[in-house]
Amino acid sequence: MHLTQAGLGRATLARQLLLDRADLTVPDAVARAGALQAQEPSGPYLALWNRVAGFRPDDLDDAFATGDVVRATLMRITLHAVHRDDWAPFHRAMTHPLRASRLNDRRFLPAGLTPAEANGVRDALLAAAAQPRTQAELLAELTRLLDEERAPAAWFALRTLAPLHHVPTGPPWSYSPRERVYRAGSPSAADEPPPGDDPAVVHLLRRYLAAFGPASEADFAQFTMLRRPWTRPAVETLRPELVEVDGPDGAALLDLPDAPRPDPDLPAPPRLLGMWDSVLLAHADRSRVLPDALRGHVIRRNGDTLASVLVDGRVVGLWRATADGVDAAAFEPLPTAAWDGLRAEAARLQTLLADREPEVFRRYRRWWEQLPDVEVQRLADRRDAGETP
Repeated sequence: MHLTQAGLGRATLARQLLLDRADLTVPDAVARAGALQAQEPSGPYLALWNRVAGFRPDDLDDAFATGDVVRATLMRITLHAVHRDDWAPFHRAMTHPLRASRLNDRRFLPAGLTPAEANGVRDALLAAAAQPRTQAELLAELTRLLDEERAPAAWFALRTLAPLHHVPTGPPWSYSPRERVYRAGSPSAADEPPPGDDPAVVHLLRRYLAAFGPASEADFAQFTMLRRPWTRPAVETLRPELVEVDGPDGAALLDLPDAPRPDPDLPAPPRLLGMWDSVLLAHADRSRVLPDALRGHVIRRNGDTLASVLVDGRVVGLWRATADGVDAAAFEPLPTAAWDGLRAEAARLQTLLADREPEVFRRYRRWWEQLPDVEVQRLADRRDAGETP
């Protein structure tokens, strides 16, 4: 089977529930989407609003509170929201990059701990976090175990590599970057497994292809930050279950045999993606959704991935929410029907934001001021928020 660029994009959008909002519970939608980027607390809410029919933010609040959806540091050493059943295998699969990113960082050196000693301190910290603990409480525990000079460096590493869940702290989006509370996950992380055939990495690869495929091994490595000694054995273990399809450039891509690969001409409705939406970050070659010519405008040099406008299955611009309403900037001329569809989406979005954070992503607005000369339109006016569907 050969997939065109449009066909490849439609396949991924179908799995990401971006061709049609799905009638699913929040935990089931999170499982289907694989992993929702949660670097910004509002991120999982906007991701599910784009993907779930009749999405209610309170339902995600409840899922975080019950632990049906878990927020933790996982793929690419960033915060993700994942289904509770995926949490443990995802964390184990990510053991090497999580540990390497912190234990090899110069900011860890003042802790004066060998990796083996760090494991012991980690286990003591997890015992203290059997019940929810604030960051200050866990730092105090590390100070008791080490001393005031070594504890901050140890916390720098352990808050990332230890199996800690983030505990909800309240509105508007369940978590606050200023007040962090943690709880030990279960089961606790094992010591770093050697490269090779790890069932957890195989599980992660299978879930990745279900949510983001068809994809290459390089795409999987980009999504996870796992290196070839971990990705290659997982691919070879899973290969008997997989099929190969030819991508737009003729290169073979891996896929699950029964995964959706819809007609490339299937309509793709407009969407207003939140910052760091996973569909923009899950591949080494992102052109299936994000044109190469726009990548520098959407993904900034410091990694900020901006709130994007999706039309006909690909990114065509950016959007922002202000005190006055919702605006969109288009990098190319759009037909009237596309603008009409975006206005309908913006009216619904404004209703979602009204009770949470009307000016969501406000602290990133500097990027808006650096846009090239593009067409900007007001999609929704705050004065009309009470009249939206």
